[in-house]
Amino acid sequence: MRIKRSLAFAAAAAALVAVPAQANAAPESSQSSPTGQTAQQPVERQVLPAGDGWASAGAGTTGGAAASPERVFDVHNRAGLLAALAAAGTEPRIIRVHGDISANSGPDGKALTCTDYAAGTGYSLEQYLYDYDPARYGTDQEPAGEQESARRRAAAKQAATIRWDIPGNTTIVGAGPDSSITGAALRINRAENVIFRNLTVRDAADCFPAWDPTDGATGNWNSEYDLLQIINGSKNVWVDHSHFTDAPNLDNLQPTYFGRPYQVHDGAVDVTNGSDLVTMSYNRFSDHDKLLLIGSTDSTTRGDVGKLRVTIHHNSFENVGQRAPRVRFGQVDVYNNHFVTAAGSPVPYGYTFGAGFDSHINAEANAFTLPGNIPASAIIGHFKGKVITTTGNTINGKHVDLRAAYNTAAAADKQLAEDTSWTPTLRTQVHPAQAVPALLKDHVGPVFTAGDNH
Repeated sequence: MRIKRSLAFAAAAAALVAVPAQANAAPESSQSSPTGQTAQQPVERQVLPAGDGWASAGAGTTGGAAASPERVFDVHNRAGLLAALAAAGTEPRIIRVHGDISANSGPDGKALTCTDYAAGTGYSLEQYLYDYDPARYGTDQEPAGEQESARRRAAAKQAATIRWDIPGNTTIVGAGPDSSITGAALRINRAENVIFRNLTVRDAADCFPAWDPTDGATGNWNSEYDLLQIINGSKNVWVDHSHFTDAPNLDNLQPTYFGRPYQVHDGAVDVTNGSDLVTMSYNRFSDHDKLLLIGSTDSTTRGDVGKLRVTIHHNSFENVGQRAPRVRFGQVDVYNNHFVTAAGSPVPYGYTFGAGFDSHINAEANAFTLPGNIPASAIIGHFKGKVITTTGNTINGKHVDLRAAYNTAAAADKQLAEDTSWTPTLRTQVHPAQAVPALLKDHVGPVFTAGDNH
């Protein structure tokens, strides 16, 4: 019996187990349209088209498209999703998410709060603030002692609850327009061949940020969790038509301690530790500060050299602060994206393209919609990079040479040369930057139409 492709949720009850669903036959290769839609197949059976970014290289990315009927799971809650993720075997699996799944909940479905995680650990934010007040503790060493140990115990309890790994040969998709995961720190960890589509992922808030007085000139609060990590040699990953956001728990709503924002969010989608061959397409990123970190260290001991190859195309970035992306080592193709910052953005703008150590960013035909107080020279941030290529980009509809604008304002020792070391080839159609805002309007993030879910 074939699965009906509609906006209605499956009629099965939301049991606390992953329920196998009926499956369609394995698909033929999908074909993308200019708005990122693929051939008329159920979304869970679609595969990354050939030539669509770095994730199409090597063996390509098919995820769980060929899953047998008993390896297709409809999940409605945390317990069901964890059961589907933990299902034994490496054969392809499909996981379809219905409604919102909250990570901060117990096995019985009861919501868990930061107070619940702190219970029994000895941690108290009030005591932590007293013990490590710079006026008392100083600023030349990281916190150590009873309250820091207690903070780590409480943090470990939250991590054990919200950190979930997606295995290889998996497709995980939203089954409807309200499919979402809230509060989870998702990871693709030492896994290959994963498709992540049509899901809203929000607010991976850390209950127990760590204070580090040695971080920067005045210290910083640092949080632990990304919305999605691609780590530890994972490869062939396609992230498509999803929405990543902090809303409604925005950073500007957090308190300030020791004169610094109490930072409860880290990255949106990070690609680190030798991971490779990733395509991010038609996603919406909104209201988040530290967005896409590609390469987490300047050290060459993490296996990053020759890896971290990522394509970022046809995404919308709305009111994001920085790292869109920030790159070390990798060859990163960034084209046909729309970067929008509103005059009253809740997230302060820092920069967009971070040229890090041995980075190779090719930014082409992207559109920027910016208020007048953000100059073209601010779009590139320098983090020990030497080269960058920027061609055919626009700001408020006008072509601007972003690299030239940056170099005009940059110090002599931070100039960036054009990168002639590589030329991107794995691309769908490249549209003129002026066409990008209209092209992407209503076509990024989870996209569903009546009677069709792809």
